Amino acid sequence: MLQFEKARRLILDSVKLLPPITLPLLETLNMIAAETVSARWNLPSFDNSAMDGYAVRTHECKLSGELVVTGSVMAGESYSAGSPACSAIRIMTGAPIPPGFDAVIPFEELLSETESRITVPAAVKKGQHIRFAGEDIGAGEPVVREGALIRPAEISTLAASGVTALSVFRRARVAILSTGDELVEPGDSLPEGKIINSNAHALAAAIMEAGGEPTMLGIAADSMESLKEKICEGLRYDVLVTTAGVSAGERDLVRDVLDWAGVTPLFWKIAIKPGGPTAFGLKGNIPVFSLPGNPVSSMLTFEEFARPALLRMMGHSLVLRPHFKGILAEDINKQEGKTSIIRMKVQRDGDLFRLKSAGNQQTGLQRTLLNADAVGILPAEKTAFRKGEAIDFHFLNDLSMLM
Repeated sequence: MLQFEKARRLILDSVKLLPPITLPLLETLNMIAAETVSARWNLPSFDNSAMDGYAVRTHECKLSGELVVTGSVMAGESYSAGSPACSAIRIMTGAPIPPGFDAVIPFEELLSETESRITVPAAVKKGQHIRFAGEDIGAGEPVVREGALIRPAEISTLAASGVTALSVFRRARVAILSTGDELVEPGDSLPEGKIINSNAHALAAAIMEAGGEPTMLGIAADSMESLKEKICEGLRYDVLVTTAGVSAGERDLVRDVLDWAGVTPLFWKIAIKPGGPTAFGLKGNIPVFSLPGNPVSSMLTFEEFARPALLRMMGHSLVLRPHFKGILAEDINKQEGKTSIIRMKVQRDGDLFRLKSAGNQQTGLQRTLLNADAVGILPAEKTAFRKGEAIDFHFLNDLSMLM
């Protein structure tokens, strides 16, 4: 069995970037730029006022404390009329600076004001309250570089540069296949002995959270015919994720059907708990993740292995959640030889994170995952972790980090 880090590295080294696609600008939110875009013009494109007030010439403010108001300019207008000596132009925020003027005095800094005259302070600095052309981004400078995450800030700056469409790495189209005669879909009747197919919905939500596009293929029965049909359908997507059917039971047929379909296995088990019966293979450039059927194991193995792979395929450079050190609030013991993924509650204590179990760690108990803020990663070679000891952990979602 592969160890935790080797399995993840093998996956990340195996997946390929998806091809870029050009989309309308707003549709690229949270995607990764596949091109570098430079500013077509200066931002801002002209010198303009940063405040409501009066445009002045600084040397005249020092010569005379009183200036004559000879005109006004609003945002969206231009000012071309001449201005005599010792004059001021009433100006609004965003309006272009009249030619020859080199500072703006906000209304609230005037010593006095009438309709025709203002009294100004002597200490007026050249360039004050003026936004100069190109001081934000100059024409020809990169606005967004290839590999950048497109956030609202990038969309704003691109739009200001006149960009209406952008080349980005495509979202991963992920097929989800649940397997097992025991499964029924949510909303169907639940006969004795049957189980709701919650895995597909959980994985679809996790894929959407990561930026992918999930398609639920439904349930494949424990038969070669059903599995062949569904797996062939799933291999038409960018990624195929199956749940259950790769362990050692007599009806665990997924491994055989993947082999029949031409999927090359890279590994069939990982030395982790929960989630040991996790498999990964490739059909050409199509990654195939075979996750355990247990809902908790399925979600945690997706989090640790499939999610980073999807992000890598969609162009992200940072594919793992940030890791932190947390102080254990209790003793924890584990099996030697396997990395343990422990569902944990996190409490901030000043600059420290304090960790305790989120509940019973049996893999059949989803309540513990509901209660968890994070997972602790306990290394394979160690069995005993004591209260007060520091361990590695990461939050399960970005919102948890803000608590």
